[in-house]
Amino acid sequence: MNLKFLYRKIFIEGRSKKIFLERVTEPIHLNLLSLFWLLFGNYKKKIKYDLIIRSQYAFSLLTAVERAKELGIESVSVIEFGVATGAGLMNMSRIAKKLSKIYKINITVHGFDTGKGMPPAKDFRDHPEYYQEGDFKMDFEPLKKKMDSNCVLHLGELRETIPHFLNTYKDPIGFIAFDVDYYSSTMETFEIFNAPSDLFLPNTLLYFDDIILDNHNIYQGELLAIKDYNNAAENSKIDKFHFLKTKRVLKNAMWIDQIYQFHNFSHKKRKNLYDPKIERHVTNPLL
Repeated sequence: MNLKFLYRKIFIEGRSKKIFLERVTEPIHLNLLSLFWLLFGNYKKKIKYDLIIRSQYAFSLLTAVERAKELGIESVSVIEFGVATGAGLMNMSRIAKKLSKIYKINITVHGFDTGKGMPPAKDFRDHPEYYQEGDFKMDFEPLKKKMDSNCVLHLGELRETIPHFLNTYKDPIGFIAFDVDYYSSTMETFEIFNAPSDLFLPNTLLYFDDIILDNHNIYQGELLAIKDYNNAAENSKIDKFHFLKTKRVLKNAMWIDQIYQFHNFSHKKRKNLYDPKIERHVTNPLL
């Protein structure tokens, strides 16, 4: 890991408070273990102990790859809606390259953005108290020069770029990060879920960036979009990744509560998964 990059992330970009709240408050033995794995661990172990920048992306990509491998899938797509300056997209791309090499699976990273910054808010549901027109513009040319070969940037309005993506790319989607801030924009991104069921894993990991500020609530923004999608959809639902915190070694990271799953009930793997001819038994050690 580049120490200069790490220093900039922690101190210059003001993340020291976040690290204190999430990391230093973990049990001391886990922090000592983390230091050991930072120095001597393999990439998967570093992901497990949140030692990769943007741990939410690292965890989600690793989980998506492992799920795909279990199903015998050799190529997957991962998506970021809302690229802005591209730091997250570049980070996702680098993680994908590492995991591709380890698991022998092809991962293509797709970034969607207008490139022009945010449009005007439509109404109170878009949280105009937080976001405004022109925020988060993209500096396209420098980003294009830095993009890895496994990364595809889809520039333009979502109503045009999403259908183009669905008509062009056929690798199952293993992970989607949503960072478009507005309720209205999030509802536009949910058009991706109208794709055929085999374009997704049976359950695809989702990360929602804009649900953690004090004014975020289920009547505005991304949380309202999730609620409205679930009310309208019949064969698929978006739900929190329940009990994720209990499954992890480190439990204080805020992003744990930002991980959801897209449950694709029409997927062929959700139907007749088990052979009815095979009987299953549970042993009773008391007998």
